[in-house]
Amino acid sequence: MPLTSPRRRPALSAAVTLAAALVAGLAPATTALAAPDAAARPAAPAAVAEPAVPAPDMDGVTAALKAAMADGAPGAMARFSGPDGVESRTAGVRDRVSGAPMDIHARFRIGSVSKTFSTVVLLQLVQEGRLELDQPVNRYLPGLLPDDRITVRHLLTHRSGLADYTNAMFADTVPGFEAVRNRVFSYQELVDLSLSEPRTTEPGVSYRYSNANFVVVGMLVEELTGRPVADAYRQRIFKPLKLRDTSYVHPDTRIKGLHVRGYLHPDAAGEPLVDSTEQTVSWARSAGAVISSPADLNTFTGALMRGRLLSPAMMEAMTTVTPTDATNTRFYGLGLRRYDLSCGAQVYGHTGTVQGYYTYAFSTRDGRRSLSALANTSNHGAANTALGRTLEAAFCGKPPAPTSARTATAAPAAGTSASATSLPAERDLPERH
Repeated sequence: MPLTSPRRRPALSAAVTLAAALVAGLAPATTALAAPDAAARPAAPAAVAEPAVPAPDMDGVTAALKAAMADGAPGAMARFSGPDGVESRTAGVRDRVSGAPMDIHARFRIGSVSKTFSTVVLLQLVQEGRLELDQPVNRYLPGLLPDDRITVRHLLTHRSGLADYTNAMFADTVPGFEAVRNRVFSYQELVDLSLSEPRTTEPGVSYRYSNANFVVVGMLVEELTGRPVADAYRQRIFKPLKLRDTSYVHPDTRIKGLHVRGYLHPDAAGEPLVDSTEQTVSWARSAGAVISSPADLNTFTGALMRGRLLSPAMMEAMTTVTPTDATNTRFYGLGLRRYDLSCGAQVYGHTGTVQGYYTYAFSTRDGRRSLSALANTSNHGAANTALGRTLEAAFCGKPPAPTSARTATAAPAAGTSASATSLPAERDLPERH
């Protein structure tokens, strides 16, 4: 399937100014932050000299999309926005039955990128004095958790020790999915599933990713606002940023309008893909049920990093990160990942995995450059890793040309780097491959 030609649009300074005016008053800083646990207290990143900003390597982005397809995705796409405008690439199909090509304007399920939306809402409530990060969750939801030491901050940093119930739920990928495809869970049912399993760590001691944390975040939002979490997303993020393709429709199973169909890989190699497009995503709720588009994701991560949704104090808290693995290139803050790329660039955002969809949505710290990427498959880790190489290509530019026959032999392919190819992509849900 041929790839689309580049789409470049001039930056619209007037529109950016209008968006700034719309959201500038959203987040007054009213609440002081308490210090995190001594065991988990990270140091704020030291200031470093800004390197020259390379042009995005769109050929490298194309290579990453093709690699994701070679590793099992029916289609893939990516959209880069920066000071020089917008460029996008698509490959393959968004619908295997009709053969409709991938479309950069189509909506899709963003999985755990939803966690960053949920975090923004909760931090706005902190700014408004409705809760404090270092107070116990049970202060606001009495009796919900069996340990009063678990704080709001622990939820947002994945340091609560609450077990991720999705590990057992999707231990058998396709049967697990079909069992919950149309089911509607209450928040309490999901919390009970987590509490039925042993906790993974003492509160505040170490990072252990768990969807249960952001189920509780959704409960906090609804308790403090007295309204469904969908209303909070819409009033506090979607409308101010004019995210017209972004929605939270739980428990509706449909993706309205132009959309990408998702395809889930069974655990057994060679088995046919399962169309997983229609589902409630009720098993995730505020941890992963948002629907969006590449343009809206670029707008959201860019606006967030430019401070248009949160105060400077909240942005400092959100972007103060701790390592999540031994490579010292992957970090987590408050509902936000940071990846340190091979060229020294640091990008902030989130990854998303939901049945049939892999998503990356990241921006530079100044919010001036943003990338969103999608592959319409899941449960096939090689496709996820390949898609992640769009970050290196977009933010690091073209790799240096080899200087000798020896280095030419060892040089990575276009759009990849040594670090990009050696590090597996982080996963938000259990993977069977």
